[in-house]
Amino acid sequence: MDKAKNLLPYLGPNKMRDCFCTINLDQEEVYRTQVVEKSLSPYFSEEFYFEIPRTFQYLSFYVYDKNVLQRDLRIGKVAIKKEDLCSHSGKETWFSLQPIDSNSEVQGKVHLELKLNELITENGTVCQQLVVHIKACHGLPLINGQSCDPYATVSLVGPSSVTRSSSYTRKSQFQVEEEDIEKLEVRIDLWNNENLVQDVFLGEIKVPVNVLRNDSSHQAWYLLQPRDNGNKPSKTDGLGSLLLTLCYTEDCVLPSEYYEPLKTVLLKSPDVQPVSASAAYILGEICQDQKDAVLPLVRLLLHHNKLVPFITAVAELDLKDTQDATAVFRGDSLATRCLTEMIKIVGGHYLKVTLKPVLDEICESSKSCEIDPLKLKEGDNVENNKENLYYYVDKVFNTIVGSSVSCPTVMCDIFYSLRQMAAKKFPNNPHVQYSAVSSFVFLRFFAVAILSPHAFHLRPHYPDAQTVRTLTLISNTIQIIGNWGCQSRRKSRFKKSVMCEFLKMFQEEKYYTDVKKFLDEISSTETKDEMYKRAQGRTRIGKKNFKKRWFCLTSKELTYHKQQGKDAIYTIPVKNILAVEKLEESSFNKKNMFQVIHAEKTLYIQASNCVEANEWIDVLCRVSRCNHNRLSSFHPSAYLNGSWLCCQETSESTPGCKPCTAGIPADIQIDIDEDREAERIYSIFTLSLLKLQKMEEACGSIAVYQGPQKEPGYSEFTIEDSVATFKTIQQIKGIIEKLDEPHEKYRKKRSSCAKYGSKENPIVGKMS
Repeated sequence: MDKAKNLLPYLGPNKMRDCFCTINLDQEEVYRTQVVEKSLSPYFSEEFYFEIPRTFQYLSFYVYDKNVLQRDLRIGKVAIKKEDLCSHSGKETWFSLQPIDSNSEVQGKVHLELKLNELITENGTVCQQLVVHIKACHGLPLINGQSCDPYATVSLVGPSSVTRSSSYTRKSQFQVEEEDIEKLEVRIDLWNNENLVQDVFLGEIKVPVNVLRNDSSHQAWYLLQPRDNGNKPSKTDGLGSLLLTLCYTEDCVLPSEYYEPLKTVLLKSPDVQPVSASAAYILGEICQDQKDAVLPLVRLLLHHNKLVPFITAVAELDLKDTQDATAVFRGDSLATRCLTEMIKIVGGHYLKVTLKPVLDEICESSKSCEIDPLKLKEGDNVENNKENLYYYVDKVFNTIVGSSVSCPTVMCDIFYSLRQMAAKKFPNNPHVQYSAVSSFVFLRFFAVAILSPHAFHLRPHYPDAQTVRTLTLISNTIQIIGNWGCQSRRKSRFKKSVMCEFLKMFQEEKYYTDVKKFLDEISSTETKDEMYKRAQGRTRIGKKNFKKRWFCLTSKELTYHKQQGKDAIYTIPVKNILAVEKLEESSFNKKNMFQVIHAEKTLYIQASNCVEANEWIDVLCRVSRCNHNRLSSFHPSAYLNGSWLCCQETSESTPGCKPCTAGIPADIQIDIDEDREAERIYSIFTLSLLKLQKMEEACGSIAVYQGPQKEPGYSEFTIEDSVATFKTIQQIKGIIEKLDEPHEKYRKKRSSCAKYGSKENPIVGKMS
């Protein structure tokens, strides 16, 4: 999400707005940006990557005006249909903001059945009886965070007067004259019952009765539509525009056996000599946007414990061309990209247990830490602010350097390899072994997480402007102190005298030795005895009544509390968890629910959105993965009113009616679907066939001339051994060709199976 421009100004002398954006799946918010103050052309420059755990109709972006005292004002939105996302993928596009009103905010679909029966009345005339049956609804929106209580009104629209049905009946019947049938239209309006306040419009569908002209019965799924406004165009001028760069991929994952040849050639990469001739390295070379290739590659290699040797091999290749010790692993290469992605994947839990408590304290306090006299607010005292900043920096620093026991083993293994390689490359520089590790753990890990805690799921939203400034000062200071432990003389890169004076407060031997000790500890090869995750989030819980509770998870126990920081009111030992599974929405008419099944009873929990629910399920599965008594089956619905809603069994102790989620490996790879990652890599190779062909030609040219690359355009590739590289490319091309055929068959089958009017392919609008 880049920026907006020409937003609708306020009336009056103060025209500026304090704006932020949200990203929504239909109407469910999953992310939001920072607040940009006093601007009609706010610059957000934020990037969000997330996997979509459910079906959706629209990916929407809402622009809000922040209001401290009242409800935030929605200025406008950009709503992109799921089927249109591919046409925008990879492009930077300006979208005009569309107006927002309750009658246009619709989502979901309705399963409708129409029947036409002939009746003979008392006087002997023939009459047509139309039966309208609303069989089901799916994908309706959340109302104030809860599943709605829908009802429908059914009416006939046409030239004749007809009987209107009761609003709350599921089946409605109308008697009309035969000659009117072809002119009539069934209209169904869906509403949410709000009891004491005005009911909320959820959408409508209109179906011509003449769909029955060839049959006495018709049933199909219909997408709900906005309320008919007489086809008057909505006024969109003056709302402004939003600049978006979208990257959307939808994978078609085949059965595992199809990917075995591709996975085999990729997993051999760490052992290929030279590594530049390996399939994994070639993938990074030919992919137009290297970061697209890095994530699935890292996840696949990590899943098979091949990532450490691969990063070690490509890092050695980096070091061959590095002549300056201060530049070790500071560039943007395949090695640094792989390592950066790896620490994001395996280090997320490490960050939460290390930084989250102190970041919560910083973000939830109102202490000013501004030490630049030119930026002070009225009433601020620079000395008090300096004390506040020193307190926070010192607390963050001590938290980090005391956290080595929690550092994931795979990170320690990588850091050990980097440290050994750097020391070997520059034997006369005793500090380079530390800078090789510091460049990742401080510069690319802790400092970035401090600066953007929301991006690492340490905070729910982007902090306010004052907190952002505080976090920026802390992040910059932590980077400098972390770098001091890798230098013979401690220098400051700040030219501003304000920061130079502040940094003098940390020029004690303690900070220098603590950094080195910490780097020594996390770059050792010792196996860590303790690794735990602590997470906090407001979640609704309870069988009979749902109440807000704060949850806390460690490697030992799951607890929940009435208030954050208060004593636990309930504790579940992790060793007693039998299964963690999703819960069907129909159980309590609530979305984003999951269940923690344990020895005493089942705990039903509702998360605030689908992404958060997925994360909680993942981490709870992870900490309980080795429990001996894990269940093999579970009930996907709740036990209510004396029976299980899913299978109707009356005994609460009846074994589950559905198999539990497949067995979970006892390591970080539980988050990784290797077939899906292989499918992503196949797609990247397919999109990069022209560059693969060009690299193949380069190998041939080098082999013929027996020297360096001679043809123009070939120098963009790293080719150390043309023969070995050529053979690998041939392998890759053969594997891709074999995968093309089943993918094409699947696409044809999928397009023919989704009948128009089915749940998967519902009807849009009227049928003629």
